[in-house]
Amino acid sequence: MKKALLSLFFCTSLAVGALPLAEFPQAAISNEMIQAKLYLPDMEKGYYQATRFDWSGVVYSLEYKGHQYFGPWFEHYDPKLHDAITGPVEEFTPLGYEEATPGEIFVKIGVGALRKPEESAYRFATTYEIADPGKWQVHRQQDQVEFVHKLTDAAGYSYVYTKRVKLTPGKPEMVLEHRLRNTGQRPIETEVYDHNFFVIDNQPTGPEITIKFPFNVQAEGKGIGDIAQLEANQIGYIRALDKSENIYTPALTGFGDSAKDYDIRIENSKTGAGVRITGDQPLSKVVFWASSTTSCPEPYIRLQAAPGEEVNWTIHYKFYTFSKDGSK
Repeated sequence: MKKALLSLFFCTSLAVGALPLAEFPQAAISNEMIQAKLYLPDMEKGYYQATRFDWSGVVYSLEYKGHQYFGPWFEHYDPKLHDAITGPVEEFTPLGYEEATPGEIFVKIGVGALRKPEESAYRFATTYEIADPGKWQVHRQQDQVEFVHKLTDAAGYSYVYTKRVKLTPGKPEMVLEHRLRNTGQRPIETEVYDHNFFVIDNQPTGPEITIKFPFNVQAEGKGIGDIAQLEANQIGYIRALDKSENIYTPALTGFGDSAKDYDIRIENSKTGAGVRITGDQPLSKVVFWASSTTSCPEPYIRLQAAPGEEVNWTIHYKFYTFSKDGSK
């Protein structure tokens, strides 16, 4: 009887915990080869309400040939927790933060105008007060979702940011198309990176995971050499990470000033699933972070748009499978 009650309690707890998932605004897209699901921006009901990452393009599920590429990598969820987010999410460095005094506002593209508190420096893990969330528009089609974020006269900045997440017809590919138009009086100068929270087939981070680059990588940092190892153009793992461990290096080096170096592969040799990430802009920086559940190469690019100008960039994700001998 006691076991039955415990089992009932456990199942009921799971059901109650799962109920909010159905309430989050979301969309599903497909091109027959890939099925993907995304959370949509919403100030009050959205899955993600923190202020670190761009609110658009939050992919919480992507399936190709029975393999799953994204999903929760964290144990604790809170909509206002800075990294309680999934998918190839992006973050822009803040605009106007240094000039703002406590109580004034600064801007995060894809989030809105934020209130600056009394603090010594910007902290990405802080969830700031949102003074102006701007206006979001979402346009859905069968194989794509387009997000448009408009912010007007926030600390002198105004912009129209458009991001389209689309699946290429007839190909195992997802494309992120971006357009940022400066509609204000101040120039926009920022960096944006893709965090790439891959959770391939829910496998733990360990020797079966390999990250490959088109250049020989060099780096120093936490866990480099004793947990992760660099060999020529690859990052691999000597052993699996414990839950309390993570790897971090603020600057992988070895890339040049051409967009051809924005070409990263992540492969899981245990399940035979991989993805190739390519961008059409030169890298400005590459950070690498990993925990026991996810491996995250974080490629940065630099963006500049004078008043009235527009800047565009695109990232391609090509999904594939391979056998244990390495053949595709």
